[in-house]
Amino acid sequence: MEEEVNISRGTQPIQASPPQTEQAPQATPVRTFDFPTQIISLPSEGKCYPPSNPLSKGTLEIKYMTAKEEDILSSQNLIRKGVVLDKLFESVIVQPDVNADDLVIGDKNAVFLATRILGYGPDYEVEVTDPFSGEKQKVTIDLSEIQTKDIDLSILNAENRYEFELPASKKKITFKLLTHRDEKDITAEIQTMERLSKNKDNASDVSTRLKYMITSVEGDTDKGSINKFAKNMLARDTRAIREYIKSISPDLDLKYNFTSEVTGETEALDIPFGISFFYPTN
Repeated sequence: MEEEVNISRGTQPIQASPPQTEQAPQATPVRTFDFPTQIISLPSEGKCYPPSNPLSKGTLEIKYMTAKEEDILSSQNLIRKGVVLDKLFESVIVQPDVNADDLVIGDKNAVFLATRILGYGPDYEVEVTDPFSGEKQKVTIDLSEIQTKDIDLSILNAENRYEFELPASKKKITFKLLTHRDEKDITAEIQTMERLSKNKDNASDVSTRLKYMITSVEGDTDKGSINKFAKNMLARDTRAIREYIKSISPDLDLKYNFTSEVTGETEALDIPFGISFFYPTN
């Protein structure tokens, strides 16, 4: 039985199209696949991409997971390198002329969610720590109930360029929403710095991400200047820009309502989202 992906935005469901069965309209040949595919809606609705990019339509065709994708998930080499989910993400995108590197992170998360539901169904069984008692508790999360974040989509633009004035330094900066390509570059750079650093406690995750997001400072687009600025930003400014970026970023609301079996209290918790997300317990 085939699953239908249904991601909701507020109270309005965003329906994925039925699995695609490739038919040749009259005498015009079209692409065919040896596996079923699905067209999903993107949280950004395509507003982050230029008109020339197929992603600007707000939809994306992906394939159902096959043995090839399970080989990727079980590859110890990819797991050790920390790139197994990236390889899975790139493997399921089958729409012609779409470059997986172009997808902003929220749209990438939607691909992961749809891939998980299409491959193993909407029930996600996982063990979490009860925030009230500190004990382990098994929960089943219904992934079909996940909705997109409620944001003002009119803020998004095809240039992926946004302006912000930092509250402490009063510096005016421009920034972009990170893409899959940026995430890969950030991960590679952080891993390289960790290998070369003698002080393993000297983390640089925040400043590294900032220098990839910021595209200019007071009109200065020099990479060296931006790198130096990112490393020396005031804590108040870094918090403000990260909160603002989070508030305008199209994405899924990856939370679920947890109820403690010990105390009966409830709290919204983050859905565990890693390699285990693609390994059902049954």
